[in-house]
Amino acid sequence: MRISPAHLLLILIAAIWGSGFVAQRAGMEHLGPFSFNAARFVLAFLSLLPVWWFTRRQLAAEHQQIHYDNYFWLSGLLAGSVMFLGFTFQQVGLQYTTAGNAGFITSIYIVLVPILSLWLGQTTGIKTWIGIVFAVIGLYILSVGPNFHINKGDFLELIGSLFWATHVVTLGWAARRVKDLVGLSVLQFAVAAILATIAVPFIEQPSWQAYQAAIIPLFYSGLIVSGLSFTLQILAQRSVNASVAALILSGEAVFALIAGWLFLGETVGVKQLTGCGLMLIGMLISQWPDRKKLRNETA
Repeated sequence: MRISPAHLLLILIAAIWGSGFVAQRAGMEHLGPFSFNAARFVLAFLSLLPVWWFTRRQLAAEHQQIHYDNYFWLSGLLAGSVMFLGFTFQQVGLQYTTAGNAGFITSIYIVLVPILSLWLGQTTGIKTWIGIVFAVIGLYILSVGPNFHINKGDFLELIGSLFWATHVVTLGWAARRVKDLVGLSVLQFAVAAILATIAVPFIEQPSWQAYQAAIIPLFYSGLIVSGLSFTLQILAQRSVNASVAALILSGEAVFALIAGWLFLGETVGVKQLTGCGLMLIGMLISQWPDRKKLRNETA
């Protein structure tokens, strides 16, 4: 497989996503999880508005009409709600676990997606099941302690990964029915921002000074990790097979581990490396593209 600029762009996106866990941990030194998420969703929503305006002008120039039907609104509401829940469990879980663990456990959604897809009548190949076995064993080594006790933060991250898998399946369903995908992303961030903002006063009482203190992590999480990365992903996946893209993006977990070690001083011992290594092998096996299928798609 030839390495193209699009492949390099996907590697950059994986690095940004992985480093985002460090920004999320840093932001919670000043803000609670709901306050942090509300602000990042608002920033992501605002950063995508110019992209949405540009893509709509392009479609208009090509004389393509966009109709916002019930599929668009239903998909946006569902995707935004699931995104809110995924980020909520991820952010709360980060209070009790490391950025490296959070990155790897979150990324297990890659092997959960085919299982959820079975409900939509899609088949799941042997590679996926083998990958799931490796991932589950790795998760056990990474997260389960003596007497079968699982770390609270890791458990919350695992619940979050279920919502991320649901989010991927939701967007996959929507992509076949909704034409304006950038508009769909704008809507989902708007829904997530509204839900997080509503939850804040019932759970947390953030101050303006706290938001100011967390401004750098917030801007990085909202503008770079969310807004910019989404735009770059659209550009990259125009010319990269979906399976290959998912394989590259799963490297987010590795970058999260490295970033946590470099910037947060998180311990990476034999147990962590073994568990993360098995999970990574599982993710790679489950997403490794079939060469014959890949040749047919690129022919």
